Amino acid sequence: LKRVPHAHAASQAREPSAGSHAIITALATRCLPASPWVPRGGGASYRPRIKSFLLTKSKMTDAAPEAEGETAATTSTVPASFTLQAAPNPGWAPGQKQHNPFGHDRMLTFDPAALTSCYPLMISAVVPRPIALVSSVSAEGVGNLAPFSYSTVISHDPPCVLFSVCRKPNGDKKDTWVNVQATGEFVVCIMSEWFINAANHTCGNFLEAEDEFDVSGLTRVASLKVKPPRVAESAFHMECKLRHHYDITNAAGDVTATAVIGEVVMFHVHEEVADLEFGEGKPKIDMARYQPVSRLGGNIYGRTDTGFELPRPDRPAGGR
Repeated sequence: LKRVPHAHAASQAREPSAGSHAIITALATRCLPASPWVPRGGGASYRPRIKSFLLTKSKMTDAAPEAEGETAATTSTVPASFTLQAAPNPGWAPGQKQHNPFGHDRMLTFDPAALTSCYPLMISAVVPRPIALVSSVSAEGVGNLAPFSYSTVISHDPPCVLFSVCRKPNGDKKDTWVNVQATGEFVVCIMSEWFINAANHTCGNFLEAEDEFDVSGLTRVASLKVKPPRVAESAFHMECKLRHHYDITNAAGDVTATAVIGEVVMFHVHEEVADLEFGEGKPKIDMARYQPVSRLGGNIYGRTDTGFELPRPDRPAGGR
């Protein structure tokens, strides 16, 4: 990892210059990853080798690779691209005030009940959000693949993930929740920059009989403990069993979303992003090669190419 000095902005408030606006605009409109990708399988795909870890009683076991996965490329061409910067405010001491850079504390207040829609505010303010690319299969065997940015991990013992499925405008359930509710199984794959075009294409409004694997050109690879397939292009997969679900209702009493909680029964980690040096039975992810993308407001995705370490007061540097 490269270490570079952190460019810390001055604390006093000031109006952005025209040059600053140009820089902000350039950053905001940075081009998508270079890709010849086209829908319906017309583009080249990245086919990683996957190492699977079953974490039971702090032990790690290798699972035999799928035959289909063994036909994939054995070496990654993804460059290391994560820069570890110095943490901001290195001179800060406990108890010292840290003010915002705006020069005042005036806040605008919005009552959710008075807004036409809370959606733009929620998705642009609560950022970055990890994206769960969820694979499911209907009771009749029809596959579905869709991304959800209302998602996160919620526990590690047992390992559980959560994603929320909003209802369609007419109130109907989306295919993903119909499938998971019927079968109790799904797979969460994490989206990385090298296949963002195909992954983004899966969020279209396709017919129930259409499988987004086919329309996007993404590659199925068999799971080990659940029926829904995994996405071969992804570097991290979690096979899940439905543990809980919770319907969210609005003021009118209509169900508008369902929070879905799944317990992870199998992890799969691409060997090029797996970090096995942290300790026995404690695999980690090498962020330099992972290149995960997150969701920001509107149609904007976020890159994860820089970061800084800031240890907790009760733990040494390096985390756990």
